[in-house]
Amino acid sequence: MASEYVFTPQPLVSIPVVGQAARFPLHRIYCVGRNYEEHAKEMGFTGREPPFFFMKPADAVVVVDAGATGTMAYPTLTKNLHHEIELVAAIGTGGKNIKAADAYKHIFGYAVGLDMTRRDLQNDMKKQGRPWDIGKSFEQSAPIGPIVPVAKAGDVEKAEISLKVAGVDRQRSNVSKLIWNIGETIEHLSAAWELQPGDLIFTGTPEGVAAVVAGDTLVGEITGLPALTVKVV
Repeated sequence: MASEYVFTPQPLVSIPVVGQAARFPLHRIYCVGRNYEEHAKEMGFTGREPPFFFMKPADAVVVVDAGATGTMAYPTLTKNLHHEIELVAAIGTGGKNIKAADAYKHIFGYAVGLDMTRRDLQNDMKKQGRPWDIGKSFEQSAPIGPIVPVAKAGDVEKAEISLKVAGVDRQRSNVSKLIWNIGETIEHLSAAWELQPGDLIFTGTPEGVAAVVAGDTLVGEITGLPALTVKVV
């Protein structure tokens, strides 16, 4: 007998996979904070601090097909919306207490993502010692491009990562500059949560974060992956 609901549930969020008709169904979105040294410095921190994490809801995802331009609405309450370009690791095999050396076999593929941030609201919460959710975990705050399976993604840990806004360079670095590499990140993350197939891990952003306004077009690129193009409306 089919289940009945008091209202129609939201459809499952899924992301296209390059070269496959089947899509990647979303479970959770984990994000790593301050995981490039130069970005940590521009945010007022230095050194290799222990990794820390925050999460975004499923409706944060804005799925953008390869070659398309997605749109995200400029969010309410903020006057300082920041871009953060990130490599996203998509988990295909779950697990808990995964060792860094074993972590890569749990990854299904990689994508280009944006962690959009209401920076003024985040900073207010920091000053008050309160959670960042209002600054990070809002609708349409995680645009993402298609996922490329591991076998086709190339050496992502040495890939160039960049973001242009209105055709001008804003962020440019290399994934090799991650403070905690992808395997180490998964080791730390899986000690706190049991990872599941369908999880996305936004691995951190390099330096150069700055504000965008309605009308700006953002183009994020990581070597070997489809570019992510999003217009703020």
